[in-house]
Order: sequence, then C-alpha cells, then structure tokens
Amino acid sequence: MAHRNWTHDELLLAMNLYCHLPFGKLHKGNAEIIRLASAIGRTPSSVSMKLCNLASLDPMHQQRGVKGLSGASEADREIWNEFHGDWENLAIQSEELREQHGLPSDSSTADEDVSEIRPFVGATEGSRVTKVRLAQRFFRSSVLASYASRCCISGINHPSFLIASHILPWSQYPQHRTNPRNGICLSSLHDRAFDRGLITFDENLKMVISTELRSALSNHVLKESFSQFEGQELQLPDKFCPDQSFLAVHRDRIFVQ
Repeated sequence: MAHRNWTHDELLLAMNLYCHLPFGKLHKGNAEIIRLASAIGRTPSSVSMKLCNLASLDPMHQQRGVKGLSGASEADREIWNEFHGDWENLAIQSEELREQHGLPSDSSTADEDVSEIRPFVGATEGSRVTKVRLAQRFFRSSVLASYASRCCISGINHPSFLIASHILPWSQYPQHRTNPRNGICLSSLHDRAFDRGLITFDENLKMVISTELRSALSNHVLKESFSQFEGQELQLPDKFCPDQSFLAVHRDRIFVQ
C-alpha cells in the first residue's frame, strides 16, 4: 500500500486523542484508537504510532526519560505547536471533527456553569453554548486522562466525584481555559476548597491550608478530608504537569491565606 501523508484534520484528531488518553493506553488494541483508525481509514497500528510520535514531543515525558518513538515528523511538531499556541480554538476544532466523524465522547462535561462564562465574540448564543460544551469536554477529558482519573490529593477515583479543576479561573483567563496545564484533577470537595482559595499548592506542589479553613477543622469530616494531606505533594500526572506560573497566580490572587 502506498504511503499516505496525514492530513491536517487527521493530525487534529490524533492530537485530540493523545490529550484524551492516559499515557499507558497508546497501544493499537485500545478501543479509542481502533475507532479513530476506522473513522479516518487508517490502521490501528498507524494511529498508535502517530500518538507515540506525539508523546515523544512531550517535555514531561522527555524529563522522565520516556522517549516513545523517535519518528516525529515536521507535521507532528507543527500540530503540537498549534495546540500549545491556541488551546481554545484547536480544542474546539478537534472536538467538532470528532463529532463529524461520529466518534463517541465523554458525556460528563458540566464542570462549569455556562451562564458565568464570557460569551465568544461574534457568535450566536446557541453557537456559544455549543463551543463552551466542546471546550469543557476537551478540558475535562484531557485533565482526567493526565491524572489517570484520580484526585491528585486524595486518590479518589470514582468519576462521579472528580472535577477537572481550573487553576486560573475559566471566565477570567480565556486564553488558558482549555489548556490542560491549567487543570488538576480534584475530588468535588477539594475542588470547591481550591476554587474558593481555602487550599493551594506551594512551589514544591505541596498542599497548603488557609487560616480560614484551619479554623473549621474541628469538624471531624473536614479534618479527615484536609489535615492528613497538608504538606503532601500532589500526585503528579503522566502528562501536562500543572504550570507553576499558574499556581503562583492562584497563591497570590485566589488563596485567602
């Protein structure tokens, strides 16, 4: 069979799937890889190799000494840089392509209240809500996959209790709202505390408790949920490690001390 170059749309779909899959599931037997391969007329082996090539570009894997395959092409580097230069638009475009190809997606997208999100300039209300839904879906899937669907504080792993929590608030930092490095996977209780500035993470990624929360730890449920994790380093993801500059903003502007 003659070699067929990957189109830009195919690369968008591949990068989207790389974001959505845990690092250990990039093999050709993965059902998601098989579905994408069928949708774009390629073999599962070809899609798996493309995802591994993308993994070889990931700085976090490079730091860990995980090189993946070494055959990343210039087109692979370009799509990698496109996503990192414009997470919001590329996330939405790739999610739209998934829908056009009939690829199933995670239905739990409601981490945010869309009424509180700044409208997309120039779009109709219906289009705005659709784009918000796609962006939320991409962000949640990417963050949960990075953390193997476990709260990075408690280790809770039931999806009903997990939130793809934004470090920089969604509505205030639109340029980072779908950037997986602006996300950490938290249980719903720890997400609420993080969102309200009752906890944060220091420069060493260790959890810090605010004075306000500490005063409420006489409640045994709160004490059990927070005290034992104080000073503990968050459980690092396999990819898309939280951006230290984003955490610095959270400490300075959101954490209530």
